[in-house]
Amino acid sequence: MARRGKKSGFEVLAQLPWPVGIVAGVVGFIAIQQVVPWWLTRQNGPLAVGLGAQLANILAPLAWLLLGLCWAAALASYLGSRRRRRLLDTRDSLDSLASGSWAQFEQLVGEAFRRHGYTVEEIGLGGPDGGIDLILRKQGQKVLVQCKQWRSRQIGVSVVREMAGLLAHHRGDAVKIVCIGTFTRDAEAFAAGKPIELIRGEALLGMIRAVQKPAANRVEPQLEPARCPTPKAAACRRCGSALVQRTNRRTGEQFHGCSQFPRCRGLA
Repeated sequence: MARRGKKSGFEVLAQLPWPVGIVAGVVGFIAIQQVVPWWLTRQNGPLAVGLGAQLANILAPLAWLLLGLCWAAALASYLGSRRRRRLLDTRDSLDSLASGSWAQFEQLVGEAFRRHGYTVEEIGLGGPDGGIDLILRKQGQKVLVQCKQWRSRQIGVSVVREMAGLLAHHRGDAVKIVCIGTFTRDAEAFAAGKPIELIRGEALLGMIRAVQKPAANRVEPQLEPARCPTPKAAACRRCGSALVQRTNRRTGEQFHGCSQFPRCRGLA
């Protein structure tokens, strides 16, 4: 599958943070509904004279259309951002990194760099045919990224050479090649001393774990404190009735006798 061509305005807006789409829609709506008619009515051209007060009504459908498109892009941006966050926060092993599609892998890598403070532009989500997949920007630096969802084979030197050529062509400052597996010795030797970083699977996993959100605190069942069993009331040996404390009238000693006394004279 070939790479996609130039992106539409909707696609560009959908890749920006969703509040940008909300604000863009409101600003565009006001500009078309109010600012443009206000400006045209102050011109002396035949168009402004002929349309007159009807100009706002004529432009109203266009204003609402622009508002709807911008807000739809904002919704797409929000849903995409939530999907990427969930994708990253559920990856905890090399097997999990390889389990999704190549497009998901690119999104996963992009989200990881985004959480590390980069501004991420997704370039290569139109096909798995190599080239630049992501463009990172941070502190004035432009970094080109290629993602390789290969685990069964090593990344060879040809891939590194290709990205070195693209670095000069696109006037980038550095290159990062990300994979799940490893790189050949020739690839590592070629990248040595150049602004080319080779990120292996284990390093990628560590980078992801460093920015994953902690798991939600689980509510552990609260165990009730152990209670000492309530001793059963002593029973009369003869009739089984409850015993009560009594006092010997002669000696003054305390003893437990049957509550049914004098019908029962049983003791504890």
